[in-house]
Amino acid sequence: MASNIRRIQKELKEFREDPPMNCSGGPVGDNLYQWAAVIIGPKDTPYEGGLFKLSIEFPNDYPFKPPKVVFDTKVFHPNVSSDGIICLDILKKEWSPILTISKVILSICSLLNDPNPDDPLNGDAARLLKNSKDEYNKTVREHVRLYASK
Repeated sequence: MASNIRRIQKELKEFREDPPMNCSGGPVGDNLYQWAAVIIGPKDTPYEGGLFKLSIEFPNDYPFKPPKVVFDTKVFHPNVSSDGIICLDILKKEWSPILTISKVILSICSLLNDPNPDDPLNGDAARLLKNSKDEYNKTVREHVRLYASK
């Protein structure tokens, strides 16, 4: 059995035994390289109560290369593009083989809690957050109602 399969199986076991708060997920069917996950929008944020679906794809050279993680749910956020790509340093240049998918998902939850408008993929969301937090929060809540409701 390939070492990356053993690593993904180990992470799956840990993820199921101690999932990140407000998260669930696992393989799609029998394919350990393709996962689906759901994050419940963090409390006391405009994302609160939303259900945000993620697709996770592990590369063949995992854990030496990061997983590809994208939002399947439309989300209005400075660090998420319109097609779901996430601007998160640990998914790019700051990736390390010691990181796990649980830590990645936890980092995405943190990004929902604390957006970074200075490193945007969605310029409109970044400008709105910088110029009018109330309008930003209103827009986020509307997106949650339209696209991420239970």
